[in-house]
Amino acid sequence: MNLRQVFVSLLMFGVAGLLLFMYLQAWIEGQHTASGEKLQQQITNQDAVIANCLDEIPSVHCKTTTKHNWDFTLPPPGTQRKVVQSGHVPPGRSRQEMTISGSRHWQGKADPFGAVAVSLVSRLSNQQKISEPPLSQFREVYLPLALRPLNKTLVKGDEWKDVGSTQEKRRSFLYEFCQKYNSRKKLRTHLVHMVSRIYVEDRHKVLYCEVPKAGCSNWKRVLMVLNGLATSTHNISHDDVHYGKHLRKLDSYDLKGIYTRLNTYTKTIFVRDPLERLVSAFRDKFEHPNSYYHPVFGKAIIKKYRHNADEEALKTGSGVKFKEFIQYLLDSHRPVGMDIHWEQVSKLCYPCLINYDFIGKFETLEEDANYFLQLVGAPAELKFPKFKDRHSSDERTSAEVVRQYLKELSKEERQLTYDFYYLDYLMFNYTSPIV
Repeated sequence: MNLRQVFVSLLMFGVAGLLLFMYLQAWIEGQHTASGEKLQQQITNQDAVIANCLDEIPSVHCKTTTKHNWDFTLPPPGTQRKVVQSGHVPPGRSRQEMTISGSRHWQGKADPFGAVAVSLVSRLSNQQKISEPPLSQFREVYLPLALRPLNKTLVKGDEWKDVGSTQEKRRSFLYEFCQKYNSRKKLRTHLVHMVSRIYVEDRHKVLYCEVPKAGCSNWKRVLMVLNGLATSTHNISHDDVHYGKHLRKLDSYDLKGIYTRLNTYTKTIFVRDPLERLVSAFRDKFEHPNSYYHPVFGKAIIKKYRHNADEEALKTGSGVKFKEFIQYLLDSHRPVGMDIHWEQVSKLCYPCLINYDFIGKFETLEEDANYFLQLVGAPAELKFPKFKDRHSSDERTSAEVVRQYLKELSKEERQLTYDFYYLDYLMFNYTSPIV
């Protein structure tokens, strides 16, 4: 072999090696791109689930991909209940924050179920924001560019500092959640319908959106006192609160009156852990005599979901079981419509369309309510009432009580019930069900 042939052989070998190197590099980059696209698709799919939940579509609820390890082993008396989903404690949270002591648990930190709620707000700054044309008048009215700061000039004393800090975190969390997932197609809901659950108190310029089973009866008593309709919350009966029609709702005003109040009054909403609220409503309406819910809802539920129902049950509608109630709730072809006592908060008060100034929670009801009363300049002697409106001898519906009711359901029914209230869990930063 002469020198020329040796040179040509080396050259061809070098070219072949270079081509192989370029091929391998392209293959590796392709693998990275595919992995990134797959990860981005997973994020996009989860975002789509949440966005779809925000649609105002009747009788449709969200189906999540979050599966729960439902543990029904009761802890020893006196011990704390842990949030059971996985043994993982999200970054930035302590074991103590992942437990519930009694019925009060602050929800100001990131939601621990799945990776979804933990990253809801953090991904806002990491993802490229898509510009869109100016929105309609609805968006301008309900979603201003920035949160309106609370006027705290009337709050007296340093004891409210922690409550105020918690309030700011709740407001920011909900606002950023809605900024991320709200879209123009959600604005098709009629304005008058959107404000139909909001009560008006003109003297102190308060708008209160009623969420049943989250302290609403006592809140109406407070509004009546603020409005000069009563001297004390203790003198107002249950029937006067709910059937007296002493308070005006926002939908009773003309459009100018609605817009003016939405933009200038202090708007508040009080919420509750969704499953606690659901079980509380069931106990109130179906485990006690009721001349409306038994014949209207009970009869229809028993007729459709109870096999071999006896004549007495079909005639009276009394004795609905929790499992039957859940079957009705999850049925896309319910024999009777929804009710405000178990409707999702997202469809009662539209918190991503109406920018609420104050977000209270049933878990911290008394301190939240009394702080709010100071904010709006209520009389110093007016305090939020502590008494239970009805069935005062019954044990309050707590996480422990909820656990007992959930035992009656299958694993699939528990998951679907959580899915039904998925958006409420996300919007108000509640942890996944504690069972």
